[in-house]
Amino acid sequence: MRRAERLSAILERVSETGSVDVLALSDDLGVSGATIRRDLQVLSSRRLLVRTHGGALSNDVGEELPVRVKAARKQPEKRRIGQAAAALVEDGAVIGMTGGTTTTELARALADRRGITLVTNAINIAAELAGRPGLRLVLIGGVVRPSYELVGPAAEAMLSNYHLDIAFIGVDGLTPEEGCTTHDEMEAQTDRCFLRRAHRTVVVADSSKIGKVTFARISPLSGVQDVVTDRGADADALRRLKEAGVQVVTV
Repeated sequence: MRRAERLSAILERVSETGSVDVLALSDDLGVSGATIRRDLQVLSSRRLLVRTHGGALSNDVGEELPVRVKAARKQPEKRRIGQAAAALVEDGAVIGMTGGTTTTELARALADRRGITLVTNAINIAAELAGRPGLRLVLIGGVVRPSYELVGPAAEAMLSNYHLDIAFIGVDGLTPEEGCTTHDEMEAQTDRCFLRRAHRTVVVADSSKIGKVTFARISPLSGVQDVVTDRGADADALRRLKEAGVQVVTV
């Protein structure tokens, strides 16, 4: 397991249980206690947890993980999701795309396409695609989030001027009952605007998001037409999404 994957796993464990133990983490992750202690020190220096004798405690920073940590989670699955979602985009389409590690993989899958207009509020996605021949790039302005997304009234006002053929959004949670959710209320509002401006709406989310509910609602499930996820998603959750009328693609 790579270091970034370990850091992500440790933060998830802290989020779930409130504390972690060096010996237990060493057994679970298959590395030495010294390695775990170094990992905890790195996370402590970033103020993502509080070191204790023999382990660490939650720093009450919420469940939202840093982008660089999240990017290491389920990377092969996210790449497949991005490629499958890219296949839904027709030549000449105007597409909207929110930020996130899965939508970033979608952006990479579209990087060499021609005749596409991409509207995004993600700084990192715009940086990756800037200067690509044949790709028209529009970056929405707003308040910068730690997720590298630009959100808020300015972003929503700019989005209101555009018509999108298809919008792809990343989420932190997706259930039939609560629909699409994320960790930040302002981010949820901007994501909702992407959905409202699009003829077709697609959620791209790895299996860890399926069946999960987080703080702020982006949209009820009725606001989503398609979901692209990986085969690790809970079968019952996928069945309920399909029964609710959503087209589900698993890769």
